[in-house]
Amino acid sequence: MQARTVLRICVAVAVVGLLAYQYGRHETREAVRDNLVPASSASKPAPSTTRTWRRGSLTFKPCELGRPGSGATAEAWCTTFEVPENRADPHSRRIGLKLAIARSDAQLPDPDMVVLLAGGPGEAATEAWVVEAPAFEQVRKHHDVVLLDQRGTGGSNPLSCKGAAADSDENSLSLDLGKVRKDVAACLDEVKQKADPRYYTTTIATQDLEDVRKALGSPQFDLVGVSYGTRMGQQYLIHYPGSVRSVVLDSAVPNQVILGEDMADNLDSALKNDFASCLAVVACKQRFGDSMQTLYQLRDALRANPHTVSFRDPQTYQTVERPLSEFSLASVVRMFAYQPETAALLPLSINAAAHGDVGPLLGQSKLLSSDLGGDMNSGMSMSVICSEDADLLQPRPQDQNTMLGSHLMDAIKAQCDVWPHGARPADFHAPLKSDKPILILSGESDPVTPPRYGQEILAGLTNGRQLIFKGQGHSVLGRGCMPQLLGKFIDKPDPKQLDASCLDKLGPTPVFIDFNGASP
Repeated sequence: MQARTVLRICVAVAVVGLLAYQYGRHETREAVRDNLVPASSASKPAPSTTRTWRRGSLTFKPCELGRPGSGATAEAWCTTFEVPENRADPHSRRIGLKLAIARSDAQLPDPDMVVLLAGGPGEAATEAWVVEAPAFEQVRKHHDVVLLDQRGTGGSNPLSCKGAAADSDENSLSLDLGKVRKDVAACLDEVKQKADPRYYTTTIATQDLEDVRKALGSPQFDLVGVSYGTRMGQQYLIHYPGSVRSVVLDSAVPNQVILGEDMADNLDSALKNDFASCLAVVACKQRFGDSMQTLYQLRDALRANPHTVSFRDPQTYQTVERPLSEFSLASVVRMFAYQPETAALLPLSINAAAHGDVGPLLGQSKLLSSDLGGDMNSGMSMSVICSEDADLLQPRPQDQNTMLGSHLMDAIKAQCDVWPHGARPADFHAPLKSDKPILILSGESDPVTPPRYGQEILAGLTNGRQLIFKGQGHSVLGRGCMPQLLGKFIDKPDPKQLDASCLDKLGPTPVFIDFNGASP
Protein backbone atom coordinates (compact mmCIF):
# COMPACT_ATOMS: atom_id res chain seq x y z
CA MET A 1 0.00 0.00 0.00
CA GLN A 2 1.27 3.50 -0.76
CA ALA A 3 2.24 5.75 2.15
CA ARG A 4 -0.48 8.28 1.53
CA THR A 5 -3.20 5.68 1.19
CA VAL A 6 -2.39 4.37 4.68
CA LEU A 7 -3.67 7.59 6.20
CA ARG A 8 -6.50 8.07 3.72
CA ILE A 9 -8.12 4.84 4.82
CA CYS A 10 -8.30 6.06 8.45
CA VAL A 11 -10.50 9.00 7.72
CA ALA A 12 -13.81 9.72 7.05
CA VAL A 13 -15.31 10.18 3.59
CA ALA A 14 -18.16 12.68 3.60
CA VAL A 15 -21.35 12.48 1.38
CA VAL A 16 -24.23 17.03 -3.37
CA GLY A 17 -26.19 19.52 -5.23
CA LEU A 18 -26.81 23.21 -4.72
CA LEU A 19 -30.12 24.96 -5.48
CA ALA A 20 -29.63 28.21 -7.41
CA TYR A 21 -31.95 31.10 -8.20
CA GLN A 22 -33.03 31.53 -11.80
CA TYR A 23 -31.32 34.58 -13.28
CA GLY A 24 -33.86 37.12 -14.57
CA ARG A 25 -37.00 37.95 -12.64
CA HIS A 26 -35.20 37.51 -9.29
CA GLU A 27 -32.32 39.79 -10.33
CA THR A 28 -33.59 43.10 -8.94
CA ARG A 29 -34.80 41.58 -5.66
CA GLU A 30 -31.46 39.79 -5.19
CA ALA A 31 -29.49 42.96 -5.89
CA VAL A 32 -31.33 44.79 -3.11
CA ARG A 33 -30.97 41.86 -0.71
CA ASP A 34 -27.31 41.17 -1.39
CA ASN A 35 -25.79 44.65 -1.69
CA LEU A 36 -24.62 43.63 -5.15
CA VAL A 37 -22.25 46.08 -6.77
CA PRO A 38 -22.36 45.96 -10.60
CA ALA A 39 -19.16 46.72 -12.46
CA SER A 40 -21.04 49.29 -14.62
CA SER A 41 -24.01 51.56 -13.96
CA ALA A 42 -26.32 50.63 -11.05
CA SER A 43 -29.32 51.19 -13.32
CA LYS A 44 -28.21 48.47 -15.71
CA PRO A 45 -27.91 44.90 -14.42
CA ALA A 46 -24.45 43.49 -15.07
CA PRO A 47 -23.62 39.90 -15.97
CA SER A 48 -23.47 37.63 -12.95
CA THR A 49 -19.71 37.17 -13.33
CA THR A 50 -19.12 40.88 -12.64
CA ARG A 51 -21.32 41.11 -9.55
CA THR A 52 -19.94 41.32 -6.03
CA TRP A 53 -21.44 40.76 -2.61
CA ARG A 54 -20.19 42.13 0.69
CA ARG A 55 -20.46 40.46 4.05
CA GLY A 56 -18.70 42.25 6.91
CA SER A 57 -15.38 43.53 5.58
CA LEU A 58 -15.14 40.86 2.86
CA THR A 59 -16.08 41.12 -0.82
CA PHE A 60 -17.21 37.94 -2.59
CA LYS A 61 -17.65 37.09 -6.25
CA PRO A 62 -19.75 34.34 -7.86
CA CYS A 63 -17.86 31.08 -8.25
CA GLU A 64 -18.39 27.44 -9.09
CA LEU A 65 -17.13 24.82 -6.65
CA GLY A 66 -15.89 21.47 -7.94
CA ARG A 67 -14.55 18.18 -6.66
CA PRO A 68 -11.49 16.24 -7.91
CA GLY A 69 -12.44 13.33 -10.14
CA SER A 70 -16.04 14.48 -10.49
CA GLY A 71 -17.93 16.56 -13.01
CA ALA A 72 -20.39 17.76 -10.35
CA THR A 73 -20.28 21.43 -9.38
CA ALA A 74 -22.08 23.80 -7.03
CA GLU A 75 -22.58 27.56 -7.18
CA ALA A 76 -21.28 29.74 -4.37
CA TRP A 77 -19.67 33.10 -3.61
CA CYS A 78 -15.90 33.08 -3.12
CA THR A 79 -13.01 35.17 -1.88
CA THR A 80 -9.47 34.68 -0.61
CA PHE A 81 -8.74 35.32 3.06
CA GLU A 82 -5.10 35.99 3.88
CA VAL A 83 -3.48 34.84 7.14
CA PRO A 84 0.09 34.52 8.46
CA GLU A 85 1.48 31.00 8.20
CA ASN A 86 3.27 31.35 11.55
CA ARG A 87 0.98 33.36 13.77
CA ALA A 88 3.76 33.95 16.30
CA ASP A 89 5.88 35.74 13.67
CA PRO A 90 4.32 38.82 12.04
CA HIS A 91 6.96 38.65 9.30
CA SER A 92 6.25 35.05 8.34
CA ARG A 93 4.94 33.89 4.98
CA ARG A 94 1.35 34.95 4.16
CA ILE A 95 -0.99 32.28 2.81
CA GLY A 96 -4.36 32.64 1.15
CA LEU A 97 -7.31 30.59 2.41
CA LYS A 98 -10.14 29.75 0.03
CA LEU A 99 -13.41 30.95 1.54
CA ALA A 100 -16.84 30.36 0.00
CA ILE A 101 -20.42 31.05 1.08
CA ALA A 102 -23.33 28.89 -0.04
CA ARG A 103 -25.99 31.51 0.41
CA SER A 104 -29.44 31.15 1.84
CA ASP A 105 -32.58 31.14 -0.29
CA ALA A 106 -34.12 33.70 2.09
CA GLN A 107 -34.24 37.42 1.33
CA LEU A 108 -33.14 38.10 4.90
CA PRO A 109 -31.21 35.09 6.27
CA ASP A 110 -30.86 34.58 9.99
CA PRO A 111 -27.83 36.42 11.38
CA ASP A 112 -26.04 33.28 12.60
CA MET A 113 -24.05 31.38 9.96
CA VAL A 114 -23.62 27.62 9.58
CA VAL A 115 -20.06 26.32 9.12
CA LEU A 116 -19.23 22.99 7.46
CA LEU A 117 -16.06 21.51 8.96
CA ALA A 118 -14.74 18.86 6.58
CA GLY A 119 -13.30 15.45 7.45
CA GLY A 120 -10.01 13.73 6.87
CA PRO A 121 -7.86 15.24 8.17
CA GLY A 122 -7.12 16.53 4.72
CA GLU A 123 -10.46 17.15 3.01
CA ALA A 124 -11.36 20.64 1.75
CA ALA A 125 -14.72 22.09 2.74
CA THR A 126 -15.35 23.66 -0.68
CA GLU A 127 -14.81 20.25 -2.32
CA ALA A 128 -16.81 18.33 0.28
CA TRP A 129 -19.72 20.72 -0.28
CA VAL A 130 -20.36 19.32 -3.74
CA VAL A 131 -21.59 16.08 -2.14
CA GLU A 132 -22.75 17.45 1.22
CA ALA A 133 -25.06 20.17 -0.12
CA PRO A 134 -28.28 18.09 -0.16
CA ALA A 135 -27.96 17.53 3.58
CA PHE A 136 -28.11 21.34 4.02
CA GLU A 137 -31.14 21.99 1.81
CA GLN A 138 -33.40 22.76 4.79
CA VAL A 139 -30.65 24.69 6.57
CA ARG A 140 -30.23 27.03 3.62
CA LYS A 141 -33.84 28.12 3.75
CA HIS A 142 -32.82 30.46 6.56
CA HIS A 143 -29.01 30.34 6.84
CA ASP A 144 -25.88 31.05 4.85
CA VAL A 145 -23.29 28.25 4.96
CA VAL A 146 -19.59 29.06 5.42
CA LEU A 147 -17.08 26.86 3.57
CA LEU A 148 -13.47 27.50 4.56
CA ASP A 149 -10.77 25.24 3.17
CA GLN A 150 -8.65 24.52 6.23
CA ARG A 151 -5.03 25.55 5.75
CA GLY A 152 -3.16 22.85 3.85
CA THR A 153 -6.21 21.63 1.90
CA GLY A 154 -8.06 22.47 -1.32
CA GLY A 155 -7.45 26.10 -2.27
CA SER A 156 -5.66 27.01 0.98
CA ASN A 157 -1.97 26.43 0.23
CA PRO A 158 -2.44 22.65 -0.03
CA LEU A 159 0.38 20.45 1.27
CA SER A 160 0.41 18.37 -1.91
CA CYS A 161 3.09 15.87 -2.92
CA LYS A 162 2.38 15.46 -6.61
CA GLY A 163 5.99 14.89 -7.60
CA ALA A 164 6.83 12.33 -4.89
CA ALA A 165 7.07 8.68 -5.93
CA ALA A 166 4.01 7.43 -4.09
CA ASP A 167 2.45 4.73 -6.20
CA SER A 168 5.26 2.17 -6.20
CA ASP A 169 4.07 0.69 -2.91
CA GLU A 170 1.09 -0.78 -4.76
CA ASN A 171 3.53 -3.29 -6.23
CA SER A 172 4.80 -4.44 -2.82
CA LEU A 173 3.64 -7.59 -1.05
CA SER A 174 4.28 -6.16 2.41
CA LEU A 175 4.24 -2.90 4.30
CA ASP A 176 7.81 -1.61 3.89
CA LEU A 177 8.29 0.99 6.63
CA GLY A 178 11.62 2.03 5.14
CA LYS A 179 9.86 2.79 1.88
CA VAL A 180 7.17 4.70 3.79
CA ARG A 181 9.84 6.94 5.34
CA LYS A 182 11.52 7.45 1.96
CA ASP A 183 8.25 8.48 0.30
CA VAL A 184 7.40 10.85 3.15
CA ALA A 185 10.84 12.45 2.90
CA ALA A 186 10.28 13.03 -0.83
CA CYS A 187 6.89 14.56 -0.08
CA LEU A 188 8.42 16.81 2.57
CA ASP A 189 11.09 18.08 0.17
CA GLU A 190 8.31 19.11 -2.20
CA VAL A 191 6.10 20.72 0.44
CA LYS A 192 8.96 22.73 1.99
CA GLN A 193 9.18 24.82 -1.16
CA LYS A 194 5.93 26.59 -0.25
CA ALA A 195 5.05 25.76 3.37
CA ASP A 196 6.32 24.92 6.84
CA PRO A 197 4.25 21.84 7.84
CA ARG A 198 4.56 22.66 11.55
CA TYR A 199 1.94 25.38 11.17
CA TYR A 200 -0.89 23.30 9.68
CA THR A 201 -2.46 21.98 12.88
CA THR A 202 -6.00 22.00 14.25
CA THR A 203 -5.18 24.61 16.89
CA ILE A 204 -3.86 27.13 14.36
CA ALA A 205 -6.78 26.39 12.03
CA THR A 206 -9.23 27.39 14.78
CA GLN A 207 -7.53 30.78 14.90
CA ASP A 208 -8.00 31.12 11.15
CA LEU A 209 -11.70 30.34 11.51
CA GLU A 210 -12.15 32.91 14.28
CA ASP A 211 -10.49 35.59 12.15
CA VAL A 212 -12.86 34.71 9.31
CA ARG A 213 -15.83 35.03 11.68
CA LYS A 214 -14.75 38.53 12.71
CA ALA A 215 -14.20 39.55 9.09
CA LEU A 216 -17.73 38.33 8.28
CA GLY A 217 -19.14 40.79 10.82
CA SER A 218 -18.83 38.62 13.96
CA PRO A 219 -21.92 36.41 13.57
CA GLN A 220 -22.37 33.45 15.86
CA PHE A 221 -21.49 30.16 14.21
CA ASP A 222 -23.49 26.94 14.05
CA LEU A 223 -20.77 24.32 13.60
CA VAL A 224 -21.41 21.13 11.60
CA GLY A 225 -18.39 18.86 11.75
CA VAL A 226 -17.96 15.53 9.96
CA SER A 227 -15.38 12.94 11.16
CA TYR A 228 -12.10 14.85 11.70
CA GLY A 229 -14.23 18.00 11.43
CA THR A 230 -15.69 17.05 14.82
CA ARG A 231 -12.24 17.48 16.37
CA MET A 232 -11.97 20.87 14.70
CA GLY A 233 -15.45 21.79 15.99
CA GLN A 234 -14.72 20.80 19.57
CA GLN A 235 -11.39 22.63 19.60
CA TYR A 236 -12.99 25.79 18.19
CA LEU A 237 -15.77 25.60 20.79
CA ILE A 238 -13.23 25.21 23.62
CA HIS A 239 -11.20 28.24 22.51
CA TYR A 240 -14.05 30.50 21.34
CA PRO A 241 -17.24 29.48 23.22
CA GLY A 242 -18.84 32.91 22.77
CA SER A 243 -18.56 32.56 19.00
CA VAL A 244 -20.66 29.37 18.89
CA ARG A 245 -24.46 29.13 18.91
CA SER A 246 -24.85 25.35 18.34
CA VAL A 247 -22.87 22.28 17.26
CA VAL A 248 -23.59 19.13 15.24
CA LEU A 249 -20.96 16.36 15.43
CA ASP A 250 -21.37 13.72 12.72
CA SER A 251 -19.23 10.60 13.28
CA ALA A 252 -17.62 12.22 16.27
CA VAL A 253 -14.12 11.75 17.67
CA PRO A 254 -13.71 12.67 21.37
CA ASN A 255 -10.89 15.07 22.17
CA GLN A 256 -9.34 12.46 24.42
CA VAL A 257 -8.99 9.87 21.63
CA ILE A 258 -5.55 9.47 20.03
CA LEU A 259 -6.13 9.03 16.30
CA GLY A 260 -5.00 5.56 15.27
CA GLU A 261 -4.88 3.97 18.71
CA ASP A 262 -7.97 1.76 18.56
CA MET A 263 -8.67 1.59 14.83
CA ALA A 264 -8.08 -2.18 14.74
CA ASP A 265 -10.61 -2.86 17.49
CA ASN A 266 -13.15 -0.46 15.91
CA LEU A 267 -12.90 -2.25 12.56
CA ASP A 268 -13.38 -5.75 14.01
CA SER A 269 -16.41 -4.59 16.02
CA ALA A 270 -18.01 -3.05 12.93
CA LEU A 271 -17.35 -6.16 10.82
CA LYS A 272 -18.92 -8.43 13.42
CA ASN A 273 -21.97 -6.20 13.48
CA ASP A 274 -22.20 -6.16 9.66
CA PHE A 275 -21.78 -9.93 9.33
CA ALA A 276 -24.45 -10.51 11.96
CA SER A 277 -26.92 -9.12 9.41
CA CYS A 278 -25.95 -11.97 7.06
CA LEU A 279 -26.27 -14.63 9.75
CA ALA A 280 -29.77 -13.35 10.53
CA VAL A 281 -30.93 -14.06 6.94
CA VAL A 282 -31.42 -17.75 6.12
CA ALA A 283 -30.41 -17.44 2.45
CA CYS A 284 -27.29 -15.46 3.34
CA LYS A 285 -26.23 -17.82 6.10
CA GLN A 286 -26.74 -20.85 3.85
CA ARG A 287 -24.74 -19.24 1.02
CA PHE A 288 -21.82 -17.78 2.98
CA GLY A 289 -21.85 -19.27 6.47
CA ASP A 290 -19.77 -17.33 9.00
CA SER A 291 -18.21 -14.53 6.91
CA MET A 292 -16.00 -13.39 9.78
CA GLN A 293 -14.47 -16.86 9.96
CA THR A 294 -13.99 -16.94 6.17
CA LEU A 295 -12.33 -13.54 6.27
CA TYR A 296 -9.86 -14.61 8.94
CA GLN A 297 -9.09 -17.83 7.09
CA LEU A 298 -8.31 -15.76 4.00
CA ARG A 299 -6.16 -13.42 6.10
CA ASP A 300 -4.19 -16.35 7.55
CA ALA A 301 -3.62 -17.83 4.09
CA LEU A 302 -2.29 -14.48 2.81
CA ARG A 303 -0.12 -14.06 5.87
CA ALA A 304 1.55 -17.37 4.99
CA ASN A 305 1.59 -16.75 1.23
CA PRO A 306 1.21 -13.17 -0.01
CA HIS A 307 1.13 -13.13 -3.79
CA THR A 308 0.33 -11.10 -6.89
CA VAL A 309 -3.13 -11.48 -8.44
CA SER A 310 -4.73 -10.27 -11.66
CA PHE A 311 -8.23 -8.87 -12.22
CA ARG A 312 -10.18 -6.64 -14.59
CA ASP A 313 -9.94 -2.95 -13.80
CA PRO A 314 -13.59 -1.83 -13.39
CA GLN A 315 -12.84 1.56 -14.97
CA THR A 316 -10.76 0.50 -17.99
CA TYR A 317 -11.65 -3.22 -18.17
CA GLN A 318 -7.96 -3.91 -18.72
CA THR A 319 -6.29 -6.78 -16.89
CA VAL A 320 -4.11 -5.44 -14.08
CA GLU A 321 -1.91 -7.07 -11.47
CA ARG A 322 -1.86 -6.15 -7.79
CA PRO A 323 -0.27 -7.63 -4.69
CA LEU A 324 -2.61 -9.34 -2.24
CA SER A 325 -1.33 -9.65 1.32
CA GLU A 326 -2.83 -9.62 4.80
CA PHE A 327 -2.20 -5.87 4.97
CA SER A 328 -3.78 -5.05 1.62
CA LEU A 329 -6.75 -7.30 2.50
CA ALA A 330 -7.31 -5.42 5.76
CA SER A 331 -7.11 -2.08 3.95
CA VAL A 332 -9.64 -3.17 1.34
CA VAL A 333 -12.08 -4.60 3.88
CA ARG A 334 -11.85 -1.43 5.94
CA MET A 335 -12.85 0.72 2.98
CA PHE A 336 -15.82 -1.57 2.31
CA ALA A 337 -16.98 -1.19 5.92
CA TYR A 338 -17.38 2.58 5.78
CA GLN A 339 -20.84 2.60 4.18
CA PRO A 340 -23.78 0.15 4.40
CA GLU A 341 -24.02 -0.18 0.60
CA THR A 342 -20.46 -1.51 0.29
CA ALA A 343 -20.63 -3.41 3.59
CA ALA A 344 -23.56 -5.34 2.09
CA LEU A 345 -21.17 -6.59 -0.61
CA LEU A 346 -18.57 -7.92 1.83
CA PRO A 347 -19.85 -11.49 2.43
CA LEU A 348 -20.22 -12.06 -1.32
CA SER A 349 -16.84 -10.47 -2.15
CA ILE A 350 -14.96 -12.28 0.63
CA ASN A 351 -16.50 -15.60 -0.38
CA ALA A 352 -15.45 -15.03 -4.01
CA ALA A 353 -11.88 -14.12 -2.95
CA ALA A 354 -11.66 -17.19 -0.73
CA HIS A 355 -12.50 -19.28 -3.82
CA GLY A 356 -9.89 -17.57 -5.99
CA ASP A 357 -11.89 -14.75 -7.60
CA VAL A 358 -10.43 -11.48 -6.28
CA GLY A 359 -12.07 -9.30 -8.94
CA PRO A 360 -15.12 -8.22 -6.89
CA LEU A 361 -13.02 -7.33 -3.85
CA LEU A 362 -10.10 -5.56 -5.54
CA GLY A 363 -12.19 -4.03 -8.32
CA GLN A 364 -14.52 -2.30 -5.89
CA SER A 365 -11.53 -1.33 -3.77
CA LYS A 366 -9.96 0.44 -6.74
CA LEU A 367 -13.10 2.50 -7.22
CA LEU A 368 -13.21 3.43 -3.53
CA SER A 369 -9.52 4.33 -3.32
CA SER A 370 -9.79 6.42 -6.51
CA ASP A 371 -12.55 8.47 -4.90
CA LEU A 372 -10.55 8.93 -1.71
CA GLY A 373 -7.36 9.77 -3.56
CA GLY A 374 -8.74 13.02 -4.94
CA ASP A 375 -10.41 14.09 -1.70
CA MET A 376 -7.66 13.87 0.89
CA ASN A 377 -4.50 15.94 1.27
CA SER A 378 -1.87 13.63 2.74
CA GLY A 379 0.57 16.37 3.77
CA MET A 380 -2.01 18.15 5.88
CA SER A 381 -3.08 14.78 7.37
CA MET A 382 0.47 14.17 8.52
CA SER A 383 0.80 17.68 9.94
CA VAL A 384 -2.26 17.08 12.09
CA ILE A 385 -1.60 13.51 13.22
CA CYS A 386 2.16 13.89 13.70
CA SER A 387 1.64 17.02 15.83
CA GLU A 388 -1.41 15.96 17.80
CA ASP A 389 -1.39 12.17 18.17
CA ALA A 390 1.61 10.17 16.98
CA ASP A 391 3.87 10.56 20.01
CA LEU A 392 1.03 9.38 22.29
CA LEU A 393 0.47 6.08 20.47
CA GLN A 394 1.31 3.08 22.67
CA PRO A 395 1.87 -0.57 21.68
CA ARG A 396 -1.32 -2.64 21.72
CA PRO A 397 -0.46 -6.35 21.80
CA GLN A 398 -4.18 -7.13 22.00
CA ASP A 399 -4.52 -5.99 18.39
CA GLN A 400 -2.06 -8.48 16.91
CA ASN A 401 -4.73 -10.97 15.83
CA THR A 402 -7.25 -8.40 14.62
CA MET A 403 -7.84 -7.82 10.93
CA LEU A 404 -5.90 -4.54 10.89
CA GLY A 405 -3.30 -5.54 13.48
CA SER A 406 -0.65 -2.91 14.17
CA HIS A 407 -0.11 -2.02 10.48
CA LEU A 408 -1.83 1.36 10.60
CA MET A 409 -0.16 2.43 13.84
CA ASP A 410 3.24 1.29 12.55
CA ALA A 411 2.76 3.30 9.36
CA ILE A 412 1.74 6.44 11.28
CA LYS A 413 4.83 6.22 13.45
CA ALA A 414 7.07 5.71 10.41
CA GLN A 415 5.58 8.73 8.67
CA CYS A 416 5.96 10.89 11.76
CA ASP A 417 9.60 9.86 12.14
CA VAL A 418 10.14 12.10 9.12
CA TRP A 419 7.35 14.68 9.02
CA PRO A 420 7.85 17.85 11.15
CA HIS A 421 5.82 18.18 14.36
CA GLY A 422 3.97 21.36 15.31
CA ALA A 423 3.10 22.49 18.83
CA ARG A 424 0.27 20.82 20.76
CA PRO A 425 -1.36 22.66 23.70
CA ALA A 426 -1.01 20.83 27.00
CA ASP A 427 -4.80 20.47 27.36
CA PHE A 428 -5.44 19.55 23.72
CA HIS A 429 -6.80 16.07 24.56
CA ALA A 430 -8.90 17.19 27.53
CA PRO A 431 -12.56 16.02 27.32
CA LEU A 432 -15.04 18.59 26.03
CA LYS A 433 -17.22 20.22 28.68
CA SER A 434 -19.96 22.54 27.43
CA ASP A 435 -23.49 23.77 28.00
CA LYS A 436 -24.02 24.64 24.33
CA PRO A 437 -26.74 22.76 22.41
CA ILE A 438 -24.87 19.88 20.80
CA LEU A 439 -26.24 17.07 18.63
CA ILE A 440 -24.07 13.95 18.14
CA LEU A 441 -24.71 11.61 15.18
CA SER A 442 -23.33 8.05 15.23
CA GLY A 443 -23.60 5.18 12.75
CA GLU A 444 -24.33 1.89 14.46
CA SER A 445 -21.72 0.05 12.34
CA ASP A 446 -19.15 2.83 11.93
CA PRO A 447 -15.68 1.19 11.63
CA VAL A 448 -13.85 4.41 12.50
CA THR A 449 -15.89 6.45 15.00
CA PRO A 450 -18.19 3.97 16.79
CA PRO A 451 -21.21 5.04 18.89
CA ARG A 452 -19.20 4.72 22.11
CA TYR A 453 -17.16 7.72 20.95
CA GLY A 454 -20.33 9.80 20.95
CA GLN A 455 -21.20 8.54 24.41
CA GLU A 456 -17.80 9.68 25.69
CA ILE A 457 -18.42 13.20 24.38
CA LEU A 458 -21.96 13.25 25.75
CA ALA A 459 -20.63 12.68 29.28
CA GLY A 460 -19.25 16.24 29.34
CA LEU A 461 -22.35 17.98 27.96
CA THR A 462 -25.27 19.46 29.88
CA ASN A 463 -27.32 20.22 26.76
CA GLY A 464 -26.38 17.39 24.41
CA ARG A 465 -28.01 14.40 22.75
CA GLN A 466 -26.76 11.46 20.71
CA LEU A 467 -28.69 9.95 17.78
CA ILE A 468 -27.64 6.44 16.72
CA PHE A 469 -28.38 5.49 13.11
CA LYS A 470 -29.35 1.82 12.87
CA GLY A 471 -27.41 -0.18 10.27
CA GLN A 472 -25.41 2.85 9.11
CA GLY A 473 -21.68 3.46 8.86
CA HIS A 474 -19.44 6.51 8.75
CA SER A 475 -20.82 10.00 7.97
CA VAL A 476 -24.61 9.95 8.35
CA LEU A 477 -25.56 13.60 7.85
CA GLY A 478 -27.37 12.87 4.59
CA ARG A 479 -29.06 9.64 5.67
CA GLY A 480 -32.83 9.24 5.89
CA CYS A 481 -34.64 12.26 7.32
CA MET A 482 -31.49 13.75 8.86
CA PRO A 483 -31.38 16.71 6.41
CA GLN A 484 -34.82 17.77 7.68
CA LEU A 485 -33.75 17.28 11.29
CA LEU A 486 -30.60 19.29 10.68
CA GLY A 487 -32.68 22.21 9.43
CA LYS A 488 -35.00 22.01 12.43
CA PHE A 489 -32.11 21.83 14.87
CA ILE A 490 -30.26 24.81 13.38
CA ASP A 491 -33.50 26.85 13.40
CA LYS A 492 -34.20 25.90 17.00
CA PRO A 493 -31.15 24.31 18.67
CA ASP A 494 -32.85 22.27 21.40
CA PRO A 495 -31.43 18.74 21.11
CA LYS A 496 -33.61 17.18 23.78
CA GLN A 497 -36.85 18.44 22.26
CA LEU A 498 -35.98 17.48 18.68
CA ASP A 499 -38.38 14.80 17.39
CA ALA A 500 -36.07 12.31 15.69
CA SER A 501 -38.54 9.41 15.47
CA CYS A 502 -38.30 9.47 11.65
CA LEU A 503 -34.83 7.91 11.96
CA ASP A 504 -36.43 4.70 13.26
CA LYS A 505 -37.07 3.74 9.62
CA LEU A 506 -33.34 3.33 8.96
CA GLY A 507 -31.66 -0.06 8.91
CA PRO A 508 -28.81 -1.95 7.25
CA THR A 509 -28.67 -2.43 3.48
CA PRO A 510 -29.78 -6.03 2.74
CA VAL A 511 -26.76 -8.26 2.18
CA PHE A 512 -26.08 -9.25 -1.44
CA ILE A 513 -26.58 -12.98 -2.03
CA ASP A 514 -25.27 -12.61 -5.58
CA PHE A 515 -24.49 -9.69 -7.86
CA ASN A 516 -28.18 -9.25 -8.65
CA GLY A 517 -28.81 -8.16 -5.08
CA ALA A 518 -30.29 -9.48 -1.85
CA SER A 519 -32.51 -12.51 -1.50
CA PRO A 520 -36.24 -11.96 -2.23
